[in-house]
Amino acid sequence: MNPASDPAAAQHRWLTDGEQRVWRAYMHATTLLEDHLDRQLQRDAGMPHIYYGLLVGLAEAPRRRLRMTELAMKSKITRSRLSHAIARLEKNGWVRREDCPSDKRGQFAVLTEEGLDVLKRTAPGHVSAVRQAMFDRLTPEQQKALGEIMEIVAEGLQPNEAGADLPWLR
Repeated sequence: MNPASDPAAAQHRWLTDGEQRVWRAYMHATTLLEDHLDRQLQRDAGMPHIYYGLLVGLAEAPRRRLRMTELAMKSKITRSRLSHAIARLEKNGWVRREDCPSDKRGQFAVLTEEGLDVLKRTAPGHVSAVRQAMFDRLTPEQQKALGEIMEIVAEGLQPNEAGADLPWLR
């Protein structure tokens, strides 16, 4: 749409041509990167990238366990999507759920030994895919700049007010 041809659009702050190029390049690259990583993980471990992220989150947690709400927050996904993913990971024997003794409604997700083994086998190929797709293509200065930029964007999107509409609260 050409905002110049729409009088009602004059009140909107449209992207400049340069901003539009950056935005489209970002969207194109992130879509391709996510697809690249999903295909690598499906081929090597039979799991999508989101499941790998959940296993990593649990592996990094104390005693390899997190409350489901905390895992949803860490993973930036809805509780419903997390519940479905954990059910699939349970079916594979990679995760188990445990009731929370201090909260009858709460549950923990716990990484099993089998899940840890899958993660250990899968991690080298995944790291190689990430390195090949991203870091090997960037100079150290570009890597630093990209990291700083993504931190600024993420910080701006992470609301702090009570009642914020965040995926893990849905």
